[in-house]
Amino acid sequence: MTAVSETDAEVTALPETFDSVSPITGGVVGTYRIDTAEDVATAVERARAATGFWTGLDFDGRAKRLLAWKHAIAKGIDELAAVVHRDTGKPIPDARLEIVLALDHIDWAAKNARKVLGPKKVRSTIATPDIISTVEYQQLGVVGVIGPWNYPVFTPMGSIAYALSAGNTVVFKPSEYSPGVGAWLVDRFAEVVPEADVFQLITGLGPTGAALCEAGVDKVAFTGSARTGKLVMRACSETLTPVVIEAGGKDPILVDIDADLDKAADAALWGAMSNAGQTCVGVERAYVHNAVLQPFLDLLVEKASEISAGPNEKIGPITMPGQLDVIRRHIDDALDRGGRALVGGRDAIDGNYVQPTILVDVPEDSLAVREETFGPTITVRGVDNMDEAIELANDTDYGLGSTVFSKRRGVELARRIRSGMTAVNSVISFAAVPGVPFGGIGNSGFGRIHGPDGLREFTTPKVISRRRFPAPLQLTSFGRTGRTDALVRLFAKVLHGRG
Repeated sequence: MTAVSETDAEVTALPETFDSVSPITGGVVGTYRIDTAEDVATAVERARAATGFWTGLDFDGRAKRLLAWKHAIAKGIDELAAVVHRDTGKPIPDARLEIVLALDHIDWAAKNARKVLGPKKVRSTIATPDIISTVEYQQLGVVGVIGPWNYPVFTPMGSIAYALSAGNTVVFKPSEYSPGVGAWLVDRFAEVVPEADVFQLITGLGPTGAALCEAGVDKVAFTGSARTGKLVMRACSETLTPVVIEAGGKDPILVDIDADLDKAADAALWGAMSNAGQTCVGVERAYVHNAVLQPFLDLLVEKASEISAGPNEKIGPITMPGQLDVIRRHIDDALDRGGRALVGGRDAIDGNYVQPTILVDVPEDSLAVREETFGPTITVRGVDNMDEAIELANDTDYGLGSTVFSKRRGVELARRIRSGMTAVNSVISFAAVPGVPFGGIGNSGFGRIHGPDGLREFTTPKVISRRRFPAPLQLTSFGRTGRTDALVRLFAKVLHGRG
């Protein structure tokens, strides 16, 4: 056996911390622990020990604590927005908007948990008149949440607030690109719930997230790419841990012949360029009726010329450095294959910033149309009718969000788009409504957060059926008589045999 020197051991030793780096300055803004599998297991054990306290508060007690947390976040909104800006580079006004939406979701989940999850009577049929049943939704136990960096407050809150409201404790791993945001949220929660480790933070890189999947939690809620989502599912499959996956999208906007073009162009621009295009439900493809294509493009280009990316501008930097290569590759592929850039183009990328880019004449099989770009770009294509637009919009492996602008046919077209959510004559509006479910299909994931479905996502249904009075017919007994069997046969024909 070859001896290992102390020098070799130091070289091969895993790092114990990692640095959070500002995408604006490139400077270190924080240093955080890389939690090991043992650290994660300990956090889950603490969360498990805290479940008795948290469930013991019942719906009203939990709501009181969650609303106190909401108040603490609202009071510190400027401080939290600064942390979001520091970690991700997101402009302060956009960070505040994200926080406000998250506050709405905490409020809704806390106030509606009892109504959605509490016991409800279920009527029996004529076959079981003696049975009365109730169904209620009981907490799972410990929920692991793996959050993203693009909306580090709003997106994970769709799992955290709903899981907590349902009676679970939570272990939260924020993205390594926004650990400061996660730490701030957990610290504020500890101030209003100091009695037990109900909501805990773990930090680290990919292996820390994998450890959370394998640590015996009762469910994992993940937000990120489809590729990473598959890795999460694979890790969770070893212990049959259920998952809810909110992955990426390649979301379309459809603009019909009767659309309000000014509002449609404004919505397309915001959906594509806000948060530097780093939005899973952001707009990446536009299909516009040929009769209004040119005026729509004129408005889109005009509006795009009024915004730019840079320090103190309306569009911030690309948070994850590796995404710059993806954006560059998509733009180059589109232009190399005959596409044209009406705004931006090959020179749009400058350091960590990407200027708004509007691409036309791009083939439908190009990278910019098929794969998630996650940058401030949009492809625009004219169509002869909305049937063609629907066909093109649905020709994707994703199915998260979508947008339709049409005065007459908006809802009809929305129903035909293969996606979990569609906004009609607005953009991304569904994300701001706490009472509706959020999630997708296909490579965009499965399961739902937000709304009643989001509360039930972090529970298990419990049915209790009890006998109210002696049954007129003993059906579930070996003492069942031939007369009873004859009556059962007669009932079946009378009740269900009529066509």
